[in-house]
Amino acid sequence: MTGIIKNNEGRSSGLKKAAAAGVDGVNWQTGDIKTATFTGEVGKGYFCNTSGGAFNCNLPAGSAGDFIAFNDYLDTFALYNITLVPNGSDKINGTAENAKLTNARQSVTLVYIDATRGWKTVQDSDVEVTGTSGFVQATGGNATVTCGDYKVHIFTSPGTFCVTDRGLPSGSNTLEHLVVAGGGSGKKAGYGGGGGGGGGFRMNYPSPATAGLAIPAGGAYTITVGGGGAGSPTPDAGAKGSNSSIGSLLVSAGGGAGNGGAGMPCNNKGGSGGGGGGAYRPAGPITVPGGTGNFPPVSPPQGNNGGSGLTGGGGVHYYGGGGGGAGAVGSNNPGPADGGDGTPMNPAMVGPTAPSYGTPGPNPGRYFAGGGGGQAVNTTSNGCGGAGGGTAGLGPSGSGTTTAGTVNTGGGSGGGGGYPTAYCTGAGGSGIVIIRYKFQ
Repeated sequence: MTGIIKNNEGRSSGLKKAAAAGVDGVNWQTGDIKTATFTGEVGKGYFCNTSGGAFNCNLPAGSAGDFIAFNDYLDTFALYNITLVPNGSDKINGTAENAKLTNARQSVTLVYIDATRGWKTVQDSDVEVTGTSGFVQATGGNATVTCGDYKVHIFTSPGTFCVTDRGLPSGSNTLEHLVVAGGGSGKKAGYGGGGGGGGGFRMNYPSPATAGLAIPAGGAYTITVGGGGAGSPTPDAGAKGSNSSIGSLLVSAGGGAGNGGAGMPCNNKGGSGGGGGGAYRPAGPITVPGGTGNFPPVSPPQGNNGGSGLTGGGGVHYYGGGGGGAGAVGSNNPGPADGGDGTPMNPAMVGPTAPSYGTPGPNPGRYFAGGGGGQAVNTTSNGCGGAGGGTAGLGPSGSGTTTAGTVNTGGGSGGGGGYPTAYCTGAGGSGIVIIRYKFQ
């Protein structure tokens, strides 16, 4: 044990005096957990909680024999660092620069030696010898469900997933996940509008308790639940959905916006692509490709392409393509240009609460990230929405607004439009994030 004391105050360096001051002579401030920038005092030890963000400790002016210590309160230094700022011309380990504590579970004691070395590290550890259960432990979410030996954290809106124990290979040390981004909105057009693409769908369930998504050093992860693309108030607008994510560990891309026709491109790439559109062309019909899905590309793919639309001329039909879904491409024109079906989540992932999430589909399970149906003019063949929150396009003489994609499914909304009036489209459905791990 190192007994370090302030010689300039006439204290004894004996072990008895050091022990009276605290562990290794450090007076640990157990009743004052630091969560924001502060100025340290010699002889004291500080438990620092950086789960809310990085901050600084301004070191005191040092004299030979002074000491100060720091400990990672919630194992989050790797995610949000502590920066040690030396006073005046003081140095830290021989350098007149700031120093950072960047290791999870880190505990550091510094002693001031002299003007040459300044504050010098005499103890530095990132190992905790007690306190681990051997299994992942965490908090956060709009709902937490226990399924046998597993805990499930369900985020229907943004929040923080805080890992308090990363576990061990002998128990569990990884995460299972379902991350669905916001769906795209269908295109409003005076002619056939394409359906919005489903949000990106990324899932690794089922996976063994030690072979899922690795948990790096650090503890607090910002959960983003992507919103659906806004409904289109004008013929020139279609909107892509927003991304969903687990910190920087995993991102699902928002669904692409539906297109409105030739010469009217929009942001139609995404988790799944938006449908191509139809528009009047006196010169004759052409095909308008749907948007690219699985963009940016990941493996396994997070979605599919949108279906193509068809422009027309001289009173012929005009078709919008169906938005792509996580499980299938959007249908091409001529209609009905249905949105692609989404992908089901195994109900066992969230246990008895499964019917509360997603939508029914053609097979067992709850579906997410379906594409919106395309809209057709001068025909009754408007497309249906894909399973997983996608909604249908407006019919040939429809009025009002297409139904929005289902909330917390990442479903795309149907394409709008109808000659001679261009009707509105609803917003895409918001996404969802579900995290599961073995806790006992």
